[in-house]
Amino acid sequence: MKFLIDTSSLSILVRYYLPFDKSNSLKNFIKHKIETKELLLFDVVADESKYISKRIIANTLEFIKEKDFQISTKDLLPFPKFFNMLDNEFCNTVQKGKLTEIEFETEKTRYLNTADAKFILYCLKEKSLLSIEKTVLITEETTSENDNKAFKKLPQICTMKDIPHCNIAEFFKDYLKLRMSEYLE
Repeated sequence: MKFLIDTSSLSILVRYYLPFDKSNSLKNFIKHKIETKELLLFDVVADESKYISKRIIANTLEFIKEKDFQISTKDLLPFPKFFNMLDNEFCNTVQKGKLTEIEFETEKTRYLNTADAKFILYCLKEKSLLSIEKTVLITEETTSENDNKAFKKLPQICTMKDIPHCNIAEFFKDYLKLRMSEYLE
């Protein structure tokens, strides 16, 4: 099983878990999972993490700056059907209705460069290849619409496209079967 991790989950990890990781065992465990490609760190996530709260993610998980730990997304390009999905399924119709066609195209172009779009593209590609290995997306986003963005939130799209997803706590508990008492003081 492979896991994709987003910036919000890395933020939760460094803010609420790693401060209690006095021996760095949890940090080293996460580093190992990324090294072995069980936990995939996209280059766009590593880049986004530079801009979160005074670089807290990049400074705490300093290894994510190294290209060897990152999965390149430059070749992860949208296929024709994906554009239809953006226009008809993934868009927030209320917000789309407020935009001109040019504004919506601008939003669509911007969205295609985000980690969210790269996650969806990657997961849909894996599903289309009938990959034996399941891919699970780790995100802290919720389904509640409160940001007036042109596109739906990641968990909504995952549910629509039958892409498994969880938050960081569920990742530790349900997938890795970790007992945090073993890692945190």
